[in-house]
Amino acid sequence: MPTTMTANNALSSCSVELIKDQDRFDKVVSDASNLVVIHFAASWAEQCKHMGEVINELAKDPRFAHVVFITVDAESLAEISFKYEIVAAPTIIFLKAGKQIDRLDGANAAELTAKVTKHSNKLIGEFTQSSAKQDLNERLKKLINSAPVMLFMKGNPETPRCGFSRQITQILADQGIKYSTFDILEDDDVRQGLKAFSNWPTYPQLYVKGELLGGLDIVKEMVESGELKEALPTAEDLNTRLKSLINQSPVVLFMKGSPSAPKCGFSRTMVGVLNDVGVPYTTFDILTDDEVRQGLKEYSNWPTYPQLYAKGELLGGLDVIKEMKESGELESALKE
Repeated sequence: MPTTMTANNALSSCSVELIKDQDRFDKVVSDASNLVVIHFAASWAEQCKHMGEVINELAKDPRFAHVVFITVDAESLAEISFKYEIVAAPTIIFLKAGKQIDRLDGANAAELTAKVTKHSNKLIGEFTQSSAKQDLNERLKKLINSAPVMLFMKGNPETPRCGFSRQITQILADQGIKYSTFDILEDDDVRQGLKAFSNWPTYPQLYVKGELLGGLDIVKEMVESGELKEALPTAEDLNTRLKSLINQSPVVLFMKGSPSAPKCGFSRTMVGVLNDVGVPYTTFDILTDDEVRQGLKEYSNWPTYPQLYAKGELLGGLDVIKEMKESGELESALKE
C-alpha cells in the first residue's frame, strides 16, 4: 500500500460516512447496536471507488436499514488499519457488538452483498427469536394466572397420560381442590418454555395464584404437613364464575376440546353447525376445568355437553341446536 495519499474526494463521493479520525470511529462503532460494515479504502485505488459505489447502494436498500455502513481512509488512520490487520485496499470488516465477525479482502461485489445479507438476516433472526421468547413468556404468564389453581400436566384429569399426572390429580381430587389444567402434550412451546420460565424441569407443575408450588413430590409433602390447603386461595363463588364465562361473548359454546380439535363427535358436529351459520362465537373446553364441567350442569340444569349460550342464556345441546337450524330459528337467535 502506498505511503502517501491524494485527496479524499474518491472516498467521500458516496452517502456512506467517511470516518476521518479515531474518536469518530470509536463513537460510531460503540453506538451501533446492530451490524457495522467498515470499508477500508484508499482514494487512489479504482477498486475502492467501485466497492464504495456497491456499499452506497447497499446502504440505500430498505432490507439493510438497521446496518451501519462506514468508510475508513486506510492510510490516514493507520492505527485503525493496523488493529484490523489491513494489508490491502479495499478490505471490508464486519463488526457486531464491537467484535469482528467476518471480513472480505479485495473487490468482490457479489461476495460483499452475500455477506451483508447473511449477517443482516442473522441479526433479524436473533431479533425475531428474542421477540418470540418475549411473546411466549407473556403467554405463559397468562396461562399460569388463568385460574386460581392451575395444573400443567400430561393429558387431562379424565385421562392422565403419565403416572405422575395421574397421582397428582388423584391427590387434588381427594383433597377436594378445584383446579384447572393445561395439557402440555398439546403445545410443545408451552411444554419446553415453562421449564425455563419457572426453572422446574419436570411435569406435572402446580401453580397457585400464579406462583409455582412444585411437582408431585412437593405436593405430597405439603399434603402431609397440611400446608397445601393453607396455600390455596379462598374458594370463589362458582356461580359468579359461571355467569362470567357464559357472558364472555354474545355466543359461547361449552364443548370438549376446541373448534380445531374437538374431542367428541357431538362437539365436532356442533362446531360444524355453527360454522355453517357463520356467527362468531367463543368456546370453553370443559375437559380443562372439572369445576366448570360439573358446576355448569347444575347451574343450567342440562346434564350433557356441548352446551350453547346466546347472550347468557342457554339455547341447548346438539339435538336442540339441530332442530333450531332446520326450522330457521337458530340463525335469528344467534344474530339478534
